[in-house]
Amino acid sequence: MENLVKGWEVIIGLEVHAQIATKSKLFSSSPTAYGADPNTQVSFYDAAMPGMLPVLNENAIDQAVKSGLGFKGTINNISRFDRKNYFYPDLPSGYQISQLYYPIVTDGHIDIELQDGTTKRINIERIHIEQDAGKSIHDLSPEFSYIDLNRSGVPLMEIVSKPDMRSPYEAMQYVKKLRNILKYVGSSDCNMERGNLRVDANISIHKPGEPFGKRAEIKNINSIRFLGQALEYEIERQIIAHEMGEEIVQETRLFDSSTGETRSMRSKEDAADYRYFPDPDLKPVILSEERIERLKAEMPELPDEKKQRFMSEYGLKATDAAVLIDDKEIADCFERAVQASKFKSSETAKLIANWMISELFAILNKENKTIDTVGFPIEYLAELVDLIVDKTISGKIAKTVFAEMVSTSHKPSDIVKELGLVQIQDEGVIRKVVEEVLTKNPAQVEQYKAGKTQLFGFFVGQSMKALQGKGNPETINKLLQELLRQI
Repeated sequence: MENLVKGWEVIIGLEVHAQIATKSKLFSSSPTAYGADPNTQVSFYDAAMPGMLPVLNENAIDQAVKSGLGFKGTINNISRFDRKNYFYPDLPSGYQISQLYYPIVTDGHIDIELQDGTTKRINIERIHIEQDAGKSIHDLSPEFSYIDLNRSGVPLMEIVSKPDMRSPYEAMQYVKKLRNILKYVGSSDCNMERGNLRVDANISIHKPGEPFGKRAEIKNINSIRFLGQALEYEIERQIIAHEMGEEIVQETRLFDSSTGETRSMRSKEDAADYRYFPDPDLKPVILSEERIERLKAEMPELPDEKKQRFMSEYGLKATDAAVLIDDKEIADCFERAVQASKFKSSETAKLIANWMISELFAILNKENKTIDTVGFPIEYLAELVDLIVDKTISGKIAKTVFAEMVSTSHKPSDIVKELGLVQIQDEGVIRKVVEEVLTKNPAQVEQYKAGKTQLFGFFVGQSMKALQGKGNPETINKLLQELLRQI
C-alpha cells in the first residue's frame, strides 16, 4: 500500500506491550511461569490485599534499560512510577502502576527496510514500565465470568512509537524488527501466542496538507499478520466514513480475526481520564552512570550490526544476511555451522547459508518445526556441506543425503557410506562412460555439431544416469567438451 490511499494519507503509531523476561513479578516475588494453574502464582500484594506494599524488581529495570539501549534511546537517570486509575474486573487494586510523567527511556529509533529496498527510520517516543492486569475468563460458564490473577503484576514494557508509519506494511516491519531486537537483547521472549507481546495500533487518515484526523485505537493485537489485516480494514473503514460524510470519533476498537473486521469497544480515554498521580509507596528510580555503563558493556551484537558482519566476514549477499539475522536462533545456528565446518572460507559459509535458506527453511515450514526441533544438530548441515566441498558427493546427491538426514537423524557421512553414494572421481572411469554415451547417440552428436548446442545438457544427463548420479559433474562437463571438439 502506498503512502496515499485513494487520496488520503495514513498515519499510524504503535504501542507495543512486551512482557519483561523476569522470573518474578514487578512488585512481588510471585513467579511468572507460563501455563500454571489459575490463581496459583498470586501473592497477597498481587491480589491487592489491604496493607500490602510493593517491592520493585531490579531485574525488570535492567531489562528495560537494555531494551532502550537496543533502540538507541536515552536512558533517564531518574524515572518515577504513577498510579493510573481505572476499573477492570481483573485489576483488583483499581489502579495500574505505570510511568507517565517520567519514563525510564525516551527517544530512540528503529530502521526498517521498505519494499523498494530503501530504509526508513521509525522514531520511538518512550519506553515505560508497568504492571499487567489479570485475565477474565468468559467461556467456562454460561452464567459467570472467572478471574485468573496469575498475570496480575507481571512486568511489562510499553514501547510507544511516534506516528511515523504510513502503511500497514511499515507497521508490520516495525513490529518484526522491534521483536527481533528485544529477543537479541534478551529482555523479552516476545511470544505473541502466549500474549507476551501485544500491539495497540493508533490510526487516522487525512488529506495531504490538512491537520491529522481523529484516531482510532485498535487494542491487543496478538500477531503481526493480524496487525496488517486490522490496519487494512480500519483504513478502508475510515475512508468510507469520510466519503459518506460521517464523523470519525476517537474510540478504542477491537479486531476480530475470524471476520477480519474491527468493532467499537469504548470511547478513547485521555490521560486526564485516568487521574494519574505519583505512587506514594514507591520512590523514584535513580540509575547511576556506572550502572548504565555496566549494562552497555553487557549488550550483545544487535541485528543490524550482525547483518553487516555477516556480509563483511562471510561474504554473504545483503538479502541472505537479512534472512539469517531475522531470527536470533537462526543466526546463532548459522555461525555454529560455519565454525563446525572443516573449511574456514567465505565460499563454504555462503554454501551453508544457501542450504539453510533453501533446503532447511523449506523443511521447517513444511513440517511446522523450529531450528531446535528439526531432528538433527546444525553441525550435521556443516558436515553435509563439507562433503560437497571436498567432492565426496555432488550437490545433487547432497539433496538425497539431506532428505535421509531429516527422516533418520543420521550423520551425513554415515548415510553416504550406508547408501554407497560416494562420488566417482576417477577420470578414466568417467571418460569411458562419456565415450559410450556419445557412441550410443550419434544423431544427437550430429545435431550438436550442426549448432544445436542445447543438447550438451542431454549428454550430461545421460552420463550422470549411466554413473547412477555419482559422477563428478565438473569432470563430466570437461570430458564432454573435450570429446565433442574431437568428433
